[in-house]
Amino acid sequence: MQDKKIHQGRNIKRFREMLGIKQETLAFDLNCSQQKISILEQKETIEKDMLEKIAGLLNVPVEAIENMEEEQAISIISSTFNNSSLTGVVNNTTHPVDALLQLHEEKIALYERMLKEKDEMMAKLEQYLQKP
Repeated sequence: MQDKKIHQGRNIKRFREMLGIKQETLAFDLNCSQQKISILEQKETIEKDMLEKIAGLLNVPVEAIENMEEEQAISIISSTFNNSSLTGVVNNTTHPVDALLQLHEEKIALYERMLKEKDEMMAKLEQYLQKP
C-alpha cells in the first residue's frame, strides 16, 4: 500500500484560499494571531480540536482536511480549469468552491425549515396549553 501524502496545514491553506479567506480573518475568528495561522498551515499534522474549529469556520468537513492527498488537490485544481477557461468557457467539472457554496446554501435552507417547524410546534403547544 502506498503512503498517502497528506499535509493538513496545506489543506487548510488550500481551502482558505479557495474560499477567499485571508489568514488575518481566520486568525480573528480563532482569536489568535495571523502568525499562528501561518505556522499551522506549515504543520503536517494538526491537533484534532483545532482541526474541528478551523473546519467549522471554513464550513468544510474535518475529513476533507485530514484526508485530502496532495495529488488529489492538484488533480481537483487542474481538472477544474483548462485552456478553454481562459476564453470564458467553463469545464464540466464542478469547482470545489461552488460545491461548498451549494452545501452552505442547503444548510441554511435546512436551518430555516427547522426554525419554521419549531415555530409551528410552539404555536400548537401554546394552543394546547390554553385549552380549558
